Amino acid sequence: MQDFQKTIELFIDYLKGVWVKKRYVMLCSWLICPIGFIYIASLPDEYESKARVYVDTRSVLQPLLRGLAIQNNPQEEISMMVKTLLSRPNIEAIAREADLDIKATTPAEYEKLITDLSANIKLRSAGRDNLYTISYTHTEPNMARTIVQETLDLFVEGTKGNSRKGTDTANQFIDDQIAEYESRLVTSEQRLADFKRKYADLLPNKGSFYQNYEQLEQSLEETNLTIKETEQKIKALTGDLSKSNGDSSVRSENSAGLVTRYDSRIESLESTLDQLMLKYTELHPDVIETTNLLNSLKAARKKEVDEYLASGNTSTDQIGSIASELKLEVTRLESVIASLQVRKTDYENKIADLKQKIDLVPQVEAELTALNRDYGITKNKHLELLSRKDSAELAQKADVSSEDVQFRVIDPPLAPQAPSGPNRLMSYTAILFVGFAAGLGLAFLISQLNPVLVRGQQLTNLTGFPVLGAVSHLNKEHLRKVNRTRLLVFLLSSGTIFALYLGLVTADLMHVNIYTRFFS
Repeated sequence: MQDFQKTIELFIDYLKGVWVKKRYVMLCSWLICPIGFIYIASLPDEYESKARVYVDTRSVLQPLLRGLAIQNNPQEEISMMVKTLLSRPNIEAIAREADLDIKATTPAEYEKLITDLSANIKLRSAGRDNLYTISYTHTEPNMARTIVQETLDLFVEGTKGNSRKGTDTANQFIDDQIAEYESRLVTSEQRLADFKRKYADLLPNKGSFYQNYEQLEQSLEETNLTIKETEQKIKALTGDLSKSNGDSSVRSENSAGLVTRYDSRIESLESTLDQLMLKYTELHPDVIETTNLLNSLKAARKKEVDEYLASGNTSTDQIGSIASELKLEVTRLESVIASLQVRKTDYENKIADLKQKIDLVPQVEAELTALNRDYGITKNKHLELLSRKDSAELAQKADVSSEDVQFRVIDPPLAPQAPSGPNRLMSYTAILFVGFAAGLGLAFLISQLNPVLVRGQQLTNLTGFPVLGAVSHLNKEHLRKVNRTRLLVFLLSSGTIFALYLGLVTADLMHVNIYTRFFS
């Protein structure tokens, strides 16, 4: 309790010390407050213009065109425009549109103009998706509205322009790529055609090289078999012709010159037997069965010819005619053999030529596969680019017919009627507080450096000697008069400062600029 009492007494001593030095409060208040009041009053009025705009990114065509056309993300476009709206090129465009650049006559003034615009133009989200507020503060109401309007126009047109510019750039890129791939496709086709022309013998129209080689060998075997069959017929006809010179031999052995009902079947079985002999041996069941059937047909034919000759119906003229027919048939068969030999030689030459190139075939086929693969990749990419171009054109047409982004101006920018700043009320109050606080602080500091004793206990604390009594001043009335005068001067000084403060506050509340009215 004693400590608390001592604290209170100490605090009262400080207050009395400050009160004794109150002239420093007056001095600081008159040095700080009037100067501060005049400075705040001289600040020009600031007018703030605002605009609110809602960006609607919903579109009816978006779900309809999904998968059919290339679509941009409008939300990303808006976000990008918000980030780049206050870039230097855009700020310079706003300054030109508002004719602010005319006032800047030097590069330094122009830089200051751009810096001030960039710092004072505010673009903020209004707390809701795609709802933005644009504001600007200027000393002229109309200029503030103009700046906000130009910024709003740039925000709207810039977003749409960026979308169209992006579409045009994409279309130009796709066209360039299509032209490039068309050139590559033509080059690939020409390279493939030249390769096929160069290796036409190794790249037949149908089948592979080995299939062609196998087909030639099979054709050669069939030709050899036909030659053997024809030679066998010539041999048989030559034997019959040699035997036809004698009547007895003609009557008994002339079987080749006569046509019987067994001839076609015998010729067919001989051809079948030759084909079987190429595949099987003589002990094969099919070979044995065909041989037995052929022998029985030959025996039946011989029997029929012998019965015909034994009947005496064949005259010498008929025998001569038969011999002539046999010679003609032999001649015809020999010409057939000659043509077959030519065919055989051609097949053999082709096979020999393919055998010489057989080592080159794998390399040629590998190169052909690579060329076809490159051609296929280029062709598919070209077709894909054409499809993308169609999608881009469809998206561009859809963008022209219906915008993906719709701007709705909720609050258009207006020229403000009343100033929005500076906040003179707060400034006047702060200056008043600073003036008196500085005076009180200075008075307290001096009272501590040059203390004034107002109680006997203070003297005891300073000297360590007890105070036995106190003697009053002889001229009390004079001291009271001096104190009253000092108090009156302090109250008058402080009242004047407060009156000045109240007048300025009242003028500010009434939107009256005292400095402009009385000093301009």
